[in-house]
Amino acid sequence: MTATPRPFDRSRIGILVVEDEPLLLMDAMDMIEDAGFTVYGASHAARALELLEQHDNIRILFTDIDMPGTMDGLKLAHAVRERWPPVSVIVTSGHVRIGSDQMPAHGVFLSKPYRPASLVDALDALTQVRSD
Repeated sequence: MTATPRPFDRSRIGILVVEDEPLLLMDAMDMIEDAGFTVYGASHAARALELLEQHDNIRILFTDIDMPGTMDGLKLAHAVRERWPPVSVIVTSGHVRIGSDQMPAHGVFLSKPYRPASLVDALDALTQVRSD
């Protein structure tokens, strides 16, 4: 008798969205929440790091590259990969394209504008890979 796989429960997985444009932040958070994930939002890297320290259910960082402050989204992605290795990383930008050599290990790049389905597919793929 084989065990039946447990259904995938998106609500147990926290996604941290980091975007300095308030409307884009709310839009991304709404898309992710509508897909059933638990979502947290930050408008800059310092707040993102605080949220990562506070919420151990965060499994994916979804960050824009262009942000104000001392740390842009790419630097944040590398810092998160180093400090929280289990957290997967998705980086997005509408202004620059970055190569895999600039991304943290196992990071994913989504070019803006991205389709909601593309974002949800990337989130699902990363949560499946990291939970295996």
